[in-house]
Amino acid sequence: MADPTAQRTAASGSDGTGLVTGEAVTLDVRPASVILRGAGTAIDAVVYVGLLLGTAWLVVQYGSAGIDQAALRALGVVGLVLFLLVIPMVVEISTRGRSLGRLAIGARIVRDDGGAIALRHAFVRALTGVIEIYLTFGAVAAMTGLLNERSKRLGDLLAGTHSQIERVPRYVPPLHGMPPMLTRWAAVADVARLPETLSRRIAQFLSQTEALMPATRARTAEQLAGEASAYVSPLPDVAAETFLWGVAALRREREATALRLERDRLDALEPVLAGLPHGFPER
Repeated sequence: MADPTAQRTAASGSDGTGLVTGEAVTLDVRPASVILRGAGTAIDAVVYVGLLLGTAWLVVQYGSAGIDQAALRALGVVGLVLFLLVIPMVVEISTRGRSLGRLAIGARIVRDDGGAIALRHAFVRALTGVIEIYLTFGAVAAMTGLLNERSKRLGDLLAGTHSQIERVPRYVPPLHGMPPMLTRWAAVADVARLPETLSRRIAQFLSQTEALMPATRARTAEQLAGEASAYVSPLPDVAAETFLWGVAALRREREATALRLERDRLDALEPVLAGLPHGFPER
């Protein structure tokens, strides 16, 4: 019997980006890298600190005449809490995990199970962010992210959240079909066990072959063909890139066929699902 832990690991993908929900549904999501997170955080920090400094300048310039020093210090504390804690928390809640910086990098903060964050998640992240981002100039957040496979900062570890990439590349239709020398092989080949993550990596490589250097193209093709050969049977005696074209085309054709058959079955059931019981009057 197969090891359940190994099955879950395989379903999650070899790169650790898979996410298994409470309903045992595997989602292939990609966490934002430390560099992307740093860029988004820098944008947010510039905005919030800029608002804080701008507000402080306006208060000092136009409203400090009739205010004593104690009141100014109190206003400074209120401004710090407002612009570094309250506003970031409100922005995350109202935008469901987004912010100006995350919109720029195409990411969103979600719970570890993939759901939308709540008030407590945003509060813990914002409160921790004051220490690990503003007081240490992002050093603690960067070090924590480098040591975590999902690039989590300390606030994410405490809140149970992570930054998830939501911006996907534009779909490019395939330019090649099944290679002619693999036509007979395609009639008996089995590619159903090929993982989704590996299938997408193969499709991405094939869409970029013309832009790669010959040595890089051949080396990447050999590597991907070696990974895919463990899930394909029988193995054709062709070049690595030709093998990848055949695997991608066959998988695409069979998935399209499965979707058409499912659509046909649903269309056949439509009269039964939408119709009224026998003898039930129509009103």
